Amino acid sequence: MSPQTTCEVRGIGIGRSSDARRNKELKDALRAMKNIEDRFNRHYRYPWTFLNDEPFTDEFKFHTSRLASGEVSHGLIPHEEWSVPDFIDTTRMHRKMDEMKEKKIIYGGDESYRHMCRYNSGFFWRSELLKDYDWYWRVEPGTSFYCDQLYDPFTFMRENNKRYSFVMTMFEFRATIETLWKSTREFVKKHPNYLDKDNSLGFMVDDYNPKKDTIFNKDFNLCHFWSNFEIADLNLWRSQAYQDYFEFLDRKGGFFYERWGDAPVHSIAASLFLPKDQIHFWHDMGYKHPPYKRCPSDDMSMDSARCMCPFEKHESFDFDGYSCQKRWWKFHGQDDQGNPIPQYKVPDH
Repeated sequence: MSPQTTCEVRGIGIGRSSDARRNKELKDALRAMKNIEDRFNRHYRYPWTFLNDEPFTDEFKFHTSRLASGEVSHGLIPHEEWSVPDFIDTTRMHRKMDEMKEKKIIYGGDESYRHMCRYNSGFFWRSELLKDYDWYWRVEPGTSFYCDQLYDPFTFMRENNKRYSFVMTMFEFRATIETLWKSTREFVKKHPNYLDKDNSLGFMVDDYNPKKDTIFNKDFNLCHFWSNFEIADLNLWRSQAYQDYFEFLDRKGGFFYERWGDAPVHSIAASLFLPKDQIHFWHDMGYKHPPYKRCPSDDMSMDSARCMCPFEKHESFDFDGYSCQKRWWKFHGQDDQGNPIPQYKVPDH
């Protein structure tokens, strides 16, 4: 295991998806675990945490424990964290869901998906199983990893002063978050002290001029970090700023009246409350979450990490029209290929 401070605990977790049949996702979960173990964790033996809103079967527990190189925990999500809160008007909620379903908005009529988004936004980091953890790597069933992870990403984050990280960024469906930006503006107006002076607002809005533009005169361009992959500091979500933000959004009801996702919620919070240099893009990781996939664009990363990418470089999601990656590069002074690649202190393998 690579050097780390004794006060830090890191872990890898399979989070809860929108499918209420998580026990039936065993094969997809094992496939993702196998990827992570072979490509990285067999060298470090970090623990795994599984969370579900229904009890895991003995079969699920047996096979996931057998495959992991580290300790494994299986947790049951409390009912109150996976249910409609009493301040939500359920008649209005179901009417809105029917309207979104009729418009064929993805997951528009799915109540379970809304519970998943709300849980990942406001509750997973409060789990009793994670109370002693400072860092986490979110892994979703069915995901694939194309490259060896040649250094400890948790140590990398700590030593380079990073708090949140991603591998893909894309546009959100506006119809699912109609009032999220308006609500965020209301929150920032109430708590201007939470807005970091060196934030990433310039990534989340287009044609940004730091001398005259603010969150109040620029609209959200819908770019967000795809949160099915996250390596991040749990203390970011435990901060007073984020807890106040989530509670404010929760009371607005957008998780149920609209279909606010945890991805835009996490992305907006990280982009506004953190200095821009504390958010990291993993340019050297290869990753797939259907239907999107990406691999490193530079030959050095491809070769040194033994990447096996079943597609051509130009097919990587970084260069897809639906990707916001070029906006991220531009915001950080890089070109359309991500050059020059920033240099960081990389831990020993």
